[in-house]
Amino acid sequence: MKKKSFFLLTLLLTLVLALAACSGGSKESSKDGKDSGKKTESRSFPMEVENEGEPIKGGVLQAALPSTSPFKGIFLQELYTDSNDSSIMKFASNIIFENDGDFLVTDKGLATLKVDADANKAIVKIRENVKWSDGEPFTIDDVIFPYEIIGHPDYDGVRYDDDFQNIVGAEEYHDKKADTISGLKRVDDHTLEISFKSISPAIYSGGDGLWGSAAPKHQLKDIPVKEMVSSDAVRVNPVTLGAFKFDKIVNGESVKFVKNEHYWKGEPKLDGVVVKVVSPETLPKALNSGTYDIAVGGFPGSKITQIENSKNLAILSRPQLAYSYLSFKLGKFDKAKGINITDENAKLSDPKLRQALAYAIDVEGVNEKLSNGIHTRATTLIPPAFASFHTKDMQGFTHDATKAKQLLDETGYKDVDGDGIREDKDGKPFTIKLGAQGGTEVLESTIEYYRQNWKEVGINVELASGRLMEFNSFSDKLKKDDPEIEMFFGSWGTGTNPSPKGLYGEGTLFNYSRFVSPELSAILDDIDSKESIDLNHRKDAFRKFEEYMFEQATTIPTVAITEIIPVNKRVKNYNVDYANETQYQDIELTADAPLKN
Repeated sequence: MKKKSFFLLTLLLTLVLALAACSGGSKESSKDGKDSGKKTESRSFPMEVENEGEPIKGGVLQAALPSTSPFKGIFLQELYTDSNDSSIMKFASNIIFENDGDFLVTDKGLATLKVDADANKAIVKIRENVKWSDGEPFTIDDVIFPYEIIGHPDYDGVRYDDDFQNIVGAEEYHDKKADTISGLKRVDDHTLEISFKSISPAIYSGGDGLWGSAAPKHQLKDIPVKEMVSSDAVRVNPVTLGAFKFDKIVNGESVKFVKNEHYWKGEPKLDGVVVKVVSPETLPKALNSGTYDIAVGGFPGSKITQIENSKNLAILSRPQLAYSYLSFKLGKFDKAKGINITDENAKLSDPKLRQALAYAIDVEGVNEKLSNGIHTRATTLIPPAFASFHTKDMQGFTHDATKAKQLLDETGYKDVDGDGIREDKDGKPFTIKLGAQGGTEVLESTIEYYRQNWKEVGINVELASGRLMEFNSFSDKLKKDDPEIEMFFGSWGTGTNPSPKGLYGEGTLFNYSRFVSPELSAILDDIDSKESIDLNHRKDAFRKFEEYMFEQATTIPTVAITEIIPVNKRVKNYNVDYANETQYQDIELTADAPLKN
């Protein structure tokens, strides 16, 4: 199995993996409105399983993709925007770098990386005699082409950001002032030299603008960039460098893969893989009945009791490079300038108001009492999996209704008419419109529980559009800064680069809160500065980021996600440890069909 994509930030925006089921939203708060401080003992599962039995020849792996919505079917790393497409593409990956257990680039992938920090240059060298799944040769042009897609003036995706603009000549190319990206030098058929404006430690985990995926130029070169996302080459018959190749795509529902006979690591042991979208509500039954071998993209922790004693399944887990959050719309993205612009007069511009809304929600109670001990409350915007940079002693926003009320009083949000609901600073009715994804009982009851938390401190929160939204509609509204949404829940998959610049930078479309400030920009720059090559300096810079974002409360971390991976016992060996993940070409099966419970 390939390493988790380390060079881009994947929009998850789904609470089903992160938030627990609330039984009808009826759980009561503690008497004093504060966190009890008691910790429910977390369930722990191994990272590896070795099952008995002799492997059969070939076979087809049956994979479930838990989702409340159809997948979009954008199968190109430079263009996709959600985790469903990402989970599917891992079977047919075009990623060129591999990384180790510390998420640093190694020399074991399709490409190696050599960095000259003093000269602000990097050399990317690819393996020779590698072919795409259609038999065409893989050359350095396929490594250069993604930069030309992302930097193109007609590119409408989310990867043209502050990081990408760190490549010399990228801005000039994007602004039509140059016909090429001057910082990209094609040395020969297998070597690329990249010049950067600056180089930091982030480059060793895929940051600073380094792109870690190839794109088949021979297939895509004649397709205009603005039409690429809807082309057959992306949606119907994409070619790949991965262990498997696309065979049949049923739009939004399923993908059939067959083994890639040109795979550079050797012929896969499986004949193929079938991935199907499955409702999280019916997933446990489908796994128990032997319909599927694995669940890709994670298994909802709220359902763990339905499978953990199943005789046909092994349960694995690992800390996910992801977190869920509550955030606030504080501005807009200026597409012409390519930057986020914060509105000082935004409805939720007062940091104390945002802090109050954060203290009001009982995340700890949801996680501990109702998530079966799977997840934990997130305390900072750096996932705990990044042990060197996550500040362990920060408490974050614990549930404290008393403190929330105090902050609301201080900011002038008071109940003027005595109906239990606070008015704004001018004494006028005050309601916040919340955007959130629906589709399952887990999501719906959890959101209702949080709305009740806010009501308990006197804040009326209504659902944007009057309902929970379907995933694709919700993500589109966030991207376009739809005024219907004033506050929203979401989740981020960070990839293996811990730098938060790709989520919170001034030129980052993924910065959905639209909050920017000179202080934040300076901190983000420091995290990715030459000075941060010194580990202690970088640790201090990360802590400054965590503390600053806690004070500003523009994005509130809610859940540190533990990824649950159920595996049918006909799968011979399976390892999810980041340092030693099972690679797809090595998977073997011991029976013709998944075992039943």
